[in-house]
Amino acid sequence: MTTDLIHSTALSDDAKTAIAALVVRQRRANGVLMKAINFVGGQVEDTLKMLPAGAWDQIETAARRALEISYDTANRTQGRYAAGEGTHKVIGAISGALGGLGGLPTALAELPVATTVIFRAVQGVAAQYGEDPTSTETRIECLAVFGSGGLGADDDGVDTSFFGARIGLTGAAVHGLIGKVAPKFATVLSQKLATQAVPILGAAAGAGTNYAFTDYYVQMAHVHFGLRKLARDHGETAVLDEFHTVLAARDVPVKTA
Repeated sequence: MTTDLIHSTALSDDAKTAIAALVVRQRRANGVLMKAINFVGGQVEDTLKMLPAGAWDQIETAARRALEISYDTANRTQGRYAAGEGTHKVIGAISGALGGLGGLPTALAELPVATTVIFRAVQGVAAQYGEDPTSTETRIECLAVFGSGGLGADDDGVDTSFFGARIGLTGAAVHGLIGKVAPKFATVLSQKLATQAVPILGAAAGAGTNYAFTDYYVQMAHVHFGLRKLARDHGETAVLDEFHTVLAARDVPVKTA
């Protein structure tokens, strides 16, 4: 019997309150700091537009590679040290500062480090919601978080299309998911790289963007794994339907396919 059949009744008030809180958390992810970074990124994004078309392919390739490295590395390092969300933000900021020293080339080279820091932070969030952060299933769900939403004004919603997907636990399935997530992640990364395109000045921008990006994906991870926890108790369909209803009522975009 499926979870949805077991929990076919209406959601309790407590469950609805928890879902509403996740919507608030999602909106917080696109707060003042992220809007400021979007503004700064928009001012220097013309620098990236002037690059050859192959540069965009390079960014997507770098995004894919960064996700692959973070997926493998985060598992090997999990449990060797315990770091809270704030610590991951600070580590990410330091990494971003170093990556921005040499402009775009060093910013691209720094991507695997920044992505792994974010991935580890997302694993920590998963553990808070009762999931085993070292399991293959949870690590796959962590990858899915990188496909959640976007940082632009016209793409700041939650993408729940990954939530109901039944993704296999094989290496091929993992690479397939990375292939789906990487273009979305690359689009997000273009904002980060735009702020780091100018050498030296990019160091300060890199620190700020990495700090904000880590916070952004941590907030999205709370939404993702919070919904998963609620779905285990109340059924996926009921939870996601309520989540979409609250999002629509509060004018927050959502993608379901």
